[in-house]
Amino acid sequence: METRAAVLYEPNQPLEIETLQLDEPKEGEVLVRMAAAGVCYSDYHVMIGEWTMPLPMVLGHEGAGVVEKVGPGVTRSKPGDHVILNFRPNCGHCHHCVVGRPVLCDGVETPRFMMFDGTVRLHRNGQDVHHMTRTACFSEYAVVPESGAVPVRRDMPLDRACLVGCAVMTGVGAVTNTARIEAGSSVVVIGCGGVGLNAVQGAMLAGADRIIGVDLLDNKLEYAREFGATDVVNAGNGDAVARVVEMTGGGVDYVFEAIGNTHTIEQGYEMCRPGGTLVVVGMAPETDDFKVNALSLPRTEKAIVGSWYGSARPWVDLPKLADLYMNGKLKIDEMISRTYRLDEINTAYDALATGEVARSVLVFD
Repeated sequence: METRAAVLYEPNQPLEIETLQLDEPKEGEVLVRMAAAGVCYSDYHVMIGEWTMPLPMVLGHEGAGVVEKVGPGVTRSKPGDHVILNFRPNCGHCHHCVVGRPVLCDGVETPRFMMFDGTVRLHRNGQDVHHMTRTACFSEYAVVPESGAVPVRRDMPLDRACLVGCAVMTGVGAVTNTARIEAGSSVVVIGCGGVGLNAVQGAMLAGADRIIGVDLLDNKLEYAREFGATDVVNAGNGDAVARVVEMTGGGVDYVFEAIGNTHTIEQGYEMCRPGGTLVVVGMAPETDDFKVNALSLPRTEKAIVGSWYGSARPWVDLPKLADLYMNGKLKIDEMISRTYRLDEINTAYDALATGEVARSVLVFD
């Protein structure tokens, strides 16, 4: 079959909207008609060459749609199901899967830009086209592994559901799954874009007493207040670390760095009180390193942990987040600044790069 998709051929070049050939789903795979996809910075890392992946590639990892067809052996979804795409499809039987940490799955040996069998389903004029995170949802249709399409309630709007697949899960999960903060905690969130805003509302849902949003842009700080921040700090106006330490009388219990920048990671460490925890959520360029004073770790008993996809258990957490939204306990509508068509995807990424939006969504016919 044919599908229109956004293809990246070279870093630092616009995505090209083209008609590709899409193979039928094979064993253990699902064909999804895409309804909506989020415009996320992780794809932008690939677009500007900060992450190295084989090209050409259809990007997009934050999506939702309707199952059109299933391949042999599929039992967990059926045609007509509304699904959120899980960009970390897992094998279900490796050590990490069986102990409840499926985002760390290492039971599939093939690269994450192909299907589990090591081949692709997308082609153009006989040339293979790779799949971003086995998802490739900047396309009218996507073939994904069965574990990469999680059914959710049908009354969940799909242009909202797509954001549950990355920004919401990553931000809320970093707080509730990775850090498991205690009620009454003090929290800083550095970077108030789509993921950071969800860390803010995750902290509010978990009962944090004080939530401080930190960003360089006033519009992002206003979003943070709307999502539950009790205080905000514009990091462009003086020393953000000193301001947080002064405001809190020595630092906070938890810092969530949601940018992926070595400088802000180091700042986050300094914002922690003794015994506090820095959670690195943001995805940095793959060659970057950060530094902390080695002696400070035992002397302060601070902890540094990573959070990958909010430590998601996708088949548990994605439907749960959909329920929270439908029950009025989770903000998603307020996060969507703009919607675009697939043909406007490069304009959408221009807006993301300049910080004009909290989150944008591509909508398909």
